[in-house]
Amino acid sequence: MARSLALGAPWPGAVAVSGGGDSKALMLLLAHWARAARRFPPVVLTVDHGLTQDASRAAQTVVRDAKRFGLSAHKLIWKGAKPDADIEAAARDARYRLMGDWCETHRIKGLYVAHTMEDQAETFLLRLARGSGLDGLAAMRTRSPYPLPGFERLCVVRPLLELERTRLRGYLESRNEKWSEDPMNADPRFARVRIREAWPLLTELGLSATRIAAAAQHLARARDALDDATGELLEAACRFEPDRVVVDGARLAAASPEIGLRALALILSRVSGDAYRPRFERLERLYRLIREGEFKSARTLHGCRIGRAPKAAAVFGSFTLIVAREPVRTLQRTGVADRQQIS
Repeated sequence: MARSLALGAPWPGAVAVSGGGDSKALMLLLAHWARAARRFPPVVLTVDHGLTQDASRAAQTVVRDAKRFGLSAHKLIWKGAKPDADIEAAARDARYRLMGDWCETHRIKGLYVAHTMEDQAETFLLRLARGSGLDGLAAMRTRSPYPLPGFERLCVVRPLLELERTRLRGYLESRNEKWSEDPMNADPRFARVRIREAWPLLTELGLSATRIAAAAQHLARARDALDDATGELLEAACRFEPDRVVVDGARLAAASPEIGLRALALILSRVSGDAYRPRFERLERLYRLIREGEFKSARTLHGCRIGRAPKAAAVFGSFTLIVAREPVRTLQRTGVADRQQIS
């Protein structure tokens, strides 16, 4: 916690608890730390996602356990229809949305989550499989921006990233504490579950969670150095306006590819308001057009329209680009108006 606070982690904080071993251990550790440091205790947030039959009971157990340790706890319910596809991502976003709304309402600036060393390694492998670039493969930070738009004053804090799950389970066992396992954590439909099942084979090949997490940390140091260089490029090559960004295309094209790609991704994310960056393959394709002088007509990506500026707005010369939100058009079909993105 001393290291987390030194990195800007705010306190008082809320802790996300599912009832699993990792999050229950974090709840207890934060409670003991707060008591020893004479700080406000953490507030416990748990989400009833409604995706399994015992979801409500599991959330209620978290509330009961939190109160047993003298902590305030709140059960948040994901209401409405549930998706048939991409359930894992939808559930994750729903949890963060519900907890983010609660934190905003109660002026809590930090949501503490129980990501461990294994989570770090699993995230690396998932992103590697998706073809992510350096930012995706670099380690999760101890303190990072909230992963959904609209929560700029809120951050996520991960104080357990250097700890293995076995140590957390050992801590709970030493206190005779039980924990639950979400059935979704054993559902092979989810890629993260399939990776966990493959750990014995990966470890046999020398790809242990410890080594993969260490590789992610090496990439994180490279990412931090590139962040500085990217910031310098954005300052020199961009004019940020309320509803768009005017870009010096020539300067962007002349940058080293990694920095140019990072700068372009940040521009697109800022304009679209999307917390996630565009898929690397499509981003690379767009940047290649800019870099090789083949960018002739407007393109769309990540909810943005990227086009050449008219002469009146060409503040950086003939290769001035304008990045703005992608427009929509209304089509009349049998009397019903449909909104359709322009591609």
